[in-house]
Amino acid sequence: MSLSPARRHRVAGGALALLVLGITTVVVESAADPSSASGGRTTAAGPVSVLDGSTIPWPEDGQSAVELVGTGAPETRGEQRPVPIASLAKVMTAHVILKAHPLRPGEPGPLIEVDRQAAHEAGVGGESTVPLQAGRTYSQRQLLELTLIPSGNNAARLLARWDSGSQDAFVRKMERTADQLGMDRSTYTGASGIEPTTTSTAVDQVKLAREAMKDPVFREIVASRSVTVPDIGPITNTNSLLDTPGVVGIKTGSSTPAGGNLLWACEVPSGGTTRLLLGAVLHQRANTTPSEGIQAALESGRRLITGLRDRLSSARTER
Repeated sequence: MSLSPARRHRVAGGALALLVLGITTVVVESAADPSSASGGRTTAAGPVSVLDGSTIPWPEDGQSAVELVGTGAPETRGEQRPVPIASLAKVMTAHVILKAHPLRPGEPGPLIEVDRQAAHEAGVGGESTVPLQAGRTYSQRQLLELTLIPSGNNAARLLARWDSGSQDAFVRKMERTADQLGMDRSTYTGASGIEPTTTSTAVDQVKLAREAMKDPVFREIVASRSVTVPDIGPITNTNSLLDTPGVVGIKTGSSTPAGGNLLWACEVPSGGTTRLLLGAVLHQRANTTPSEGIQAALESGRRLITGLRDRLSSARTER
């Protein structure tokens, strides 16, 4: 790793310890706000009420964080210590790829040839893969879809090799990007998240989500319920919360050591504009089975989203 353990895991200045989970009023500037769900084209906005943390329907298990983007620091529950995040690592993989090779909405991007390693990995048991055939070519956009929607580990690692020549070199880019985003308690050791040594916290994952969701192509992909890829066919998003009103992403992840993990985004009316409500739920039912873990994460995420959305809506109508 290019970064020392002390640097990667330092506690961020006591800010979280001083976070007050009370009723807070934040005045939002009437200037264009890049954190709004509409991409920063906001009009005059009134005060935004951030709900009492004690009334948020937090999961009892693991750790969580939520943030109404542009209105202050995340609210948290549970000890924010690094835990395995499984396929949530692919959010960083996609973010790094799109930073290095930006796409416009609807643009397919360059063609990428499937190498023998990616094709071989399609038949490896015990992890989530997609049926890639050696010699076939897919666009950058299609491989990002295969990485984020059905959570193809081999597609993620193929993108890493295409970008950097090797997965190890790509991981160094992931680590540098995490450091730039202030993700001080995150460590990336692979592009797919299969390694239990890829760890993070709910707060750090919200930081990443805030940045990744600024990219319109990333937003399009993670909001897709399904896509059709040539020679593979229709693929369905592993994130069943996309059926919940307002939800526009982002990613699920599960493994036995990680439990169930969910990084989500929901568009909510707030202060005369539409804002992104972001959340992360980590380490749900860890050390059981991936299916138990992900089911618990999805259920916890749904309760958080619907509870917060309803409270924000009530606060808006009461003003």
